[in-house]
Amino acid sequence: MSDKNHITLIGAGLVGSLMSIYLGQRGYRVNVYEKLPDIRNTSIPAGRSINLALANRGIRALEQVGIIDKVNELLIPMKGRMLHDVAGKLTLQPYGRKPEEVIYSVSRAGLVSLLRDEAEATGNVTFHFEQELTDISPDNKTVSIQNEKTNEEETLEYDILLGADGAGSQTRQTLERLGVDGFSSELLKHSYKELTIPAGDSKTPFQIEKEALHIWPRGGYMLIALPNLDGSFTVTLFMPNEGPVSFDAFDSKEAVEAFFQEQFSDVLELIPNLADDYFNNPTGILGTVRSKHWSYKDILLFGDASHAIVPFHGQGMNCGFEDCSELHRLLNKHSDDWSAVMPEFEAVRKENANAIADMALENYVEMRDSVRDPKFQLKKQIAFKLEELYPTTFIPRYSMVMFHHMPYAEAYRRGKVQNDILNQLTEGHDEIEHIDWKLAHELVQQNLEPFSKELLH
Repeated sequence: MSDKNHITLIGAGLVGSLMSIYLGQRGYRVNVYEKLPDIRNTSIPAGRSINLALANRGIRALEQVGIIDKVNELLIPMKGRMLHDVAGKLTLQPYGRKPEEVIYSVSRAGLVSLLRDEAEATGNVTFHFEQELTDISPDNKTVSIQNEKTNEEETLEYDILLGADGAGSQTRQTLERLGVDGFSSELLKHSYKELTIPAGDSKTPFQIEKEALHIWPRGGYMLIALPNLDGSFTVTLFMPNEGPVSFDAFDSKEAVEAFFQEQFSDVLELIPNLADDYFNNPTGILGTVRSKHWSYKDILLFGDASHAIVPFHGQGMNCGFEDCSELHRLLNKHSDDWSAVMPEFEAVRKENANAIADMALENYVEMRDSVRDPKFQLKKQIAFKLEELYPTTFIPRYSMVMFHHMPYAEAYRRGKVQNDILNQLTEGHDEIEHIDWKLAHELVQQNLEPFSKELLH
């Protein structure tokens, strides 16, 4: 343990709360400041919950801090994408080839509450809610914190300052004001609106398939739904901000109901007062944050504060949890010498953060459009077959990201090579029976190196 054993952490969301568990278990005294009220005592505002998809990267971090058994009680497995076409026909596209290759739906409120409880249980973590960061003095190693209730401000000293305060990070914005450059925010020209399919009766609490992530792909826009433990589904509409089908276009309840009747009629039947909820719930923005510098003096940004991504690969939380795991590894490696940890953390994680940001943007097109294409479905079949034939050389990109721990940048690089192989194999073919498997063997052998044992863990 270094002499810098007091940690000031800004942000008590999922990533900040998990990191405080790691630090508390290491013996650090941690004070966490969060501008919002404690979700354990205050309900989350309507339309802002967005269910989360927990996958292997996030699971490993939860295992490391010893709380996965408690988290398991909050999870619902999702075996694949359940596609709903305009006529209501259902098609299940499995996520992986193996039975254990599933992802898990989890409530943001339930998970963050558990993480905060476990952080406090270390005896070393104290949360301070409704406290907003207003200024940082890196030279004096002080922060200014304002009480949201009283508007009173106090100045506090820190040894190490960690910013895990999300995509709209005050920590990051304050560093920008101090002249630290290299930050960018790229807003998507699409936004989201959250709705809810309520639970059914006691005999059929889940009104649609429980163990699936439901998608209504419609080309330029889509609807998704994730299951909740009580039988309800959190539904999210993703749509352009402007245009003939957009949030700007639908300005009346009648227009919203007509739109859903035309495009999502099976959902309209399941959501009472849909138009009222549509206008009462906020419209959320979608964007990507990239940072050239994650650390400055004794200040470190991580999670969405340094690399927020759009939600279409289900990796925002998982990537943030992997940040925590990597910080923990480097603290072990450098015997808690933060001056060595911070630059190496940035060097190791930045390329991977940029890679998953790019893959998440690509996955939006896949989810709302490509999944409907017979050629896409054929490529998916072939990819599963190639994984079966060459398990140490070919793994579909989605599986590399969701079910393995290889660096995102490596998954992105190999994914491009594999996609070229699939394009060559499907050229002029519509059915898997017509694929030239001798050519497939040659392409795999010529273009892909076998995975190292380290990458296959």
